[in-house]
Amino acid sequence: MKTKEKHRRFNNKTDGVSGRPGKPGYIVVEGPIGAGKTSLAQRLSLAYGGDLLLEKPQENPFLERFYHARQQFALPTQLFFLFQRARQLRALKQADMFRPVRVADFLLEKDYLFARLNLDDDELRLYEQVYAQMSLDLPAPDMVIYLQAPVDVLLERIGKRGIEFERLIERDYLEALSDAYTRFFYHYANAPLLVVNAAEINFETSDLNHA
Repeated sequence: MKTKEKHRRFNNKTDGVSGRPGKPGYIVVEGPIGAGKTSLAQRLSLAYGGDLLLEKPQENPFLERFYHARQQFALPTQLFFLFQRARQLRALKQADMFRPVRVADFLLEKDYLFARLNLDDDELRLYEQVYAQMSLDLPAPDMVIYLQAPVDVLLERIGKRGIEFERLIERDYLEALSDAYTRFFYHYANAPLLVVNAAEINFETSDLNHA
């Protein structure tokens, strides 16, 4: 299977989680909903024999209501995710330094991406104050994999997931979200970045050695 990949800003460095030179200790897979980030994170975790750190959207009591009424429930939805993800990353930092590779399907900085897309000016100012405190001294990834796919592909995958409230996601919103991801990662320089065209890759079934 042919894939298109773009390698950017790689270097041979000591990773920030395990301290082992030459091998990333903390890998993040990111991309818009439907891109396949959770499936790839699970595959990488198995391949490395590492720990897996996943988003837990099912725990957010505001998420379904957000998809029904984005403006009304954007702030509580965003703050819940911020607190949840910061808590997960603090636990990662405090874990055994000699554990194997850790793989996550979220990057904390993407929270701000969603906040800018969904919050009004007053809500965003409040969110920024909270984010500044919650993001202090959290572990940074040693490598980020950004998955891209056309909106039509994302919508098709979302439909196949069978999560009822996700079917409320509008095409315009998903297009705006995908554009925001593209702009964000175009300027991203906090870790080595691998950009992958995931339009034709099923990470649940693909052979990653030949993808």
